This record gives sequence, C-alpha cells and structure tokens, in this order.
Amino acid sequence: MGLICFPDTQDNIPSIPVHLTRVGVTGVKKLLKIERDEKRPIILLPTFNAFVDLPSTQRGIHMSRNPEAISEVLEEVVENTAVEVESLCAEIVNSLLKKHKYAKRAEVSMTSDFMFMKRSPVTKHKTQEMTKIMADAIGYRDGDDVVIRKMIGAEVVGMTVCPCAQESVKESSKQDLLEFLDEETAQKVLETVSFASHNQRGKGMIMIEVPQDHSIRGEDLIRIIEDSMSSSVCELLKRPDENAIVVQAHENPMFVEDCVRNMVHKIVSEFSHLPDDTMVTVRQINEESIHRHNAYAENVATMGELKYEIEGINEQ
Repeated sequence: MGLICFPDTQDNIPSIPVHLTRVGVTGVKKLLKIERDEKRPIILLPTFNAFVDLPSTQRGIHMSRNPEAISEVLEEVVENTAVEVESLCAEIVNSLLKKHKYAKRAEVSMTSDFMFMKRSPVTKHKTQEMTKIMADAIGYRDGDDVVIRKMIGAEVVGMTVCPCAQESVKESSKQDLLEFLDEETAQKVLETVSFASHNQRGKGMIMIEVPQDHSIRGEDLIRIIEDSMSSSVCELLKRPDENAIVVQAHENPMFVEDCVRNMVHKIVSEFSHLPDDTMVTVRQINEESIHRHNAYAENVATMGELKYEIEGINEQ
C-alpha cells in the first residue's frame, strides 16, 4: 500500500487576504556543543525563535520547516570549531528562505545560559558564573540574493548603589558629626568612610551588530557590562570578598543612566573600528530595593552616532 498524499491546506488562499509580518515557532530548545582548540568545549542549551513573513495570498506557512531548518543547521555546524552563534542564526535564516520560497523576509533569535569562570575578589576562590548570551539574524531577499544582518549580545547581573540616597545619608551624617567634632575633623571622616545607600540588582544588556568580515566575542561584551556597574557580583563569596564588593560598590555609586553611558563609552573605545552604520543597543534595568518599581534606561544608535557624541565629549 502506497503512502497517502495529504493536501497542503497552507497553500490555500485565505478568507481574509492580509500580509503577516512574522509567522513561525518560538521556544525551540536544542543542545549545542561547540568544540574549541586546546580548550574545553562550550555546552549551550539555546532556545530559538524562527519566523518568516507570509504573503496575503497564502493561508499559512509550512510550520514544520522552521524547526527542521534549525535542526539541520545545528547538525552541520557541530564539527566546526570556529562557529559563532550569530553566524549560526544567519545560516538558519538562509535555510528558512530556501524552504519558504514565498517569504521575502526571515528572522531568527537565540538565547542561552552561558557559564564563565571567575575568581572572588580577595580569597580568589574559583566560581562558576551564569549569564546570558543572545544572537539575532534578519534576512531579506534582494533580487536573487539574500542580505543578512546579524547581531550578538549578552545580559549580565551586577550591583548598583544609588548616588542620591547616599548623598542624603552623607549630609545627615555630617550634621551628626558636627555636634561633637570640628569642621575639619568632620570633613576628614566624611572623606574616609563609605556611607550607606540603597542597592539594586542591575541587569545590563548589550546587543551589537556584527558586520561582514568582523567578529565580536561575547566574553568581551560580558566584561564591558560587568565593568559598567557599581560592582560586579560573584556566586561564591567569603567574608573578605563580601566586604570588598560592598565597599567597592559604595565607593562607585551609579544611576541606571550612568550604567548605560558607561557601556556606550566602553563600546566606542573597543569597537570604534566597526562601520558607522553598525547598530548598537544598550539597556540597563535596576531592580529597586526600596520601591516596588524598577529603573530602566536604554540607548539605541549607530556606531557613527555614538562616536560623534563621545568624541565631542573628549574634545571639551
């Protein structure tokens, strides 16, 4: 008995002929092992979202082709020791446009937990730190060619200290000190002691376009984000480590806006060689400790726009 030939109802004309911007699948989880020369392999459990656009003349996409494209590309790259996650997404985009001839545009995003090793600040205990890496790729048809833009990003947790509250505590402490100390001695105390403030768990994020013939390491983005807050945090801390982080954070208070501007400045310093039309997104969310709301700041700009602003600051 031969195989039954089932009809492709997706190819029917829809009763309401409206073009759809993004149709596809979300939450596709895969195991990805990236081999590296003379280093331990990187094991990721990424989650993929994959979409194409749908013309008004077609009722539905062939949905199974999206997870199929993800699986096929992953199988092809597992032996490639130089694979980059953003290039992986770009390959999936290319595969989607081959499988969906009717689509003019395809988009793939990927997020994954990423573990890196660090040492605590004083006792130097080794600790595993978890963060997130992200990658996006968007492709569209340009005649017979396919143009793809890809991005890589990271999200890292850190610590911030509110400068405003700290200044208020410092001023009230000064008034208390002046009740039994002279002005000069009180000022010396103020310059020596770290003053209390409320803290936030900060989440910094960078998403940066990777132009053709360029590469950006996710580890570099992680470092930039960590260095842009009041202090980095660590999973394993002994008492001397805790003291060091708390003191460092309170000596380096920052608003949510400061964190974004710090990241922008470091990005321009390290990646100024990228083309001026390179897109950069920087975001910081601070989870407040004395409010029920969170603080948010973001900057979306091209590298050329960021360089213009930073160079203007440097010339002043």
